[in-house]
Amino acid sequence: MDRLWAPWRSDYVTGTAGGGGVCLFCALSVPEGDPEGLVLCRRTRVLAVLNRYPYINGHMMIAPLRHVAWLSELEPGETAELFATLAEAERALREGMRCAGVNGGWNIGRCAGAGVEGHLHVHILPRWPGDVNFMTTTAGTRILSESLESTRDRLAPFFGS
Repeated sequence: MDRLWAPWRSDYVTGTAGGGGVCLFCALSVPEGDPEGLVLCRRTRVLAVLNRYPYINGHMMIAPLRHVAWLSELEPGETAELFATLAEAERALREGMRCAGVNGGWNIGRCAGAGVEGHLHVHILPRWPGDVNFMTTTAGTRILSESLESTRDRLAPFFGS
């Protein structure tokens, strides 16, 4: 039997991921909160970060810096910056990863599947023809073709200052 090595998944699978009750996005809001260097950009009100447990290479999340749970709680400036950064992320995926499409979505609240409950964020993922396979369904395994660091290096240049 072949084995796929994904050491970063261990903490997530065992439920020990996270900062001991510290919100992931609040921790990432300051440079010293990103020891792995997964933040692609940090703006005045918003950040874009690669998902440490990606569904597919290039899977990123866009979140406001302020800890809010609902889209309707955002201030107008936060909403504008979030959507501008989301558009930048889409362009980064198209041009940097040469994807044919993207999926994006919100999981707001635990019952909706939020992994980071209480801090609003949107997922955006690149998609290619035929990028799904049996491994996720039958083996609970995702195949990633490059490291998070390589993906970061490929996408970061597409985000302006």
